[in-house]
Amino acid sequence: MENNNTSKHHYFYAVGLSYKKADAEIRGMFSLDAAAKTRLLEQAKNEGIESLIVTSTCNRTEIYGYAEHPFQLIKLICENSQGSVESFQKVGFVYKNQEAISHLFRVGTGLDSQILGDFEIIAQIRNSFSQSKSLGLANAFMERLVNAVIQASKKIKTDTEISSGATSVSFAAVQYIFKNVEDIGNKNILLFGTGKIGRNTCENLVKHTKNEHITLINRTKEKAEKLAGKLNLIVKDYSELHLELQKADVVVVATGAQNPTIDKAILNLKKPMLILDLSIPKNVHENVEEIEGVTLIHMDYLSQLTDETLENRKKHIPAAEAIIEEIKEEFITWTKGRKFAPTINALKAKLNAIKTSELDFQSKKISNFNEEQAEIISNRIIQKITTHFANHLKDDDTMVDESIEWIEKVFKIGAITK
Repeated sequence: MENNNTSKHHYFYAVGLSYKKADAEIRGMFSLDAAAKTRLLEQAKNEGIESLIVTSTCNRTEIYGYAEHPFQLIKLICENSQGSVESFQKVGFVYKNQEAISHLFRVGTGLDSQILGDFEIIAQIRNSFSQSKSLGLANAFMERLVNAVIQASKKIKTDTEISSGATSVSFAAVQYIFKNVEDIGNKNILLFGTGKIGRNTCENLVKHTKNEHITLINRTKEKAEKLAGKLNLIVKDYSELHLELQKADVVVVATGAQNPTIDKAILNLKKPMLILDLSIPKNVHENVEEIEGVTLIHMDYLSQLTDETLENRKKHIPAAEAIIEEIKEEFITWTKGRKFAPTINALKAKLNAIKTSELDFQSKKISNFNEEQAEIISNRIIQKITTHFANHLKDDDTMVDESIEWIEKVFKIGAITK
């Protein structure tokens, strides 16, 4: 697919990294919090980039946008995170035009999720687009593309069973706890942080264990109290973290900190402890495993736990892909029409100018010249000519950029927008 931008020197790219090649530690280096995303967008605008969106989740950090060269977008990620260009080159990806569009469709519909059929990413994409649009960084192409991906996501979720069954990192975390902690209903559970996966894990624990010994700690106590009110949990101040850690049998860590918040130094244990780190970047230092009786499980491990539900979901991939292809084809048809429409408009205007001049000349030269009839015939000929050119430009085998350039050169026209 050719470039869809009005500038022939800019292309649509998807650049980033994901769980497929980057482990949790590397993904953590490239993660972008809300402030970093805002800085990135403002920097992009200052550097003359006209349209882009940025997503950063526990599984991926990606930019979709227009640039002369993908390094412009890679540089934005690296300069606004703790990642380096060298690291990106080892684990990152770059997709251009058609491949970039296809990638966004697969990400937004859950086919590229670490857990197949996880649709949480589409909300991230929608929010990212809204933020970009508010800053004037979302052109018509991007808006149409994001809307097409949202449409595909909804249709796949409605028409297939690819998201059926309870399978998520939080579900896998609860499964792991059930399988590895005896008498979980009477154990002391500590939830540190209110990240989404941690909240979901906590909700599932409350639902399935009827445990009345779940304590919640968050740096911002108001957030902890809000969640605790829904689930009837105990809330403690952040200053009491080290004390609550000594009491806990199971610790679920889901903070948004950029550096480890729990390490060997603050644990003074006299009994076994299971720690589940559901944070990106990692929030539990690996040195806690040096303490006898401590088991540390990270989100990446939980994501690898597959069960019958996941296997069943795979059966619905072909149906989901068919929906994507249908909606993607509609989008590509729109982009092609949007691209060559100004040239067809200019061609029609040129032919009409020739017609007007020629009819004026013939009306003066020929007696009893039927100008009305000649107008009708000429308009039909012009319509047939422009339709032939439009059909040529719509053809999948047509090199659209080269054909547009040729038409504009032969007829000495410039594109006309309506």
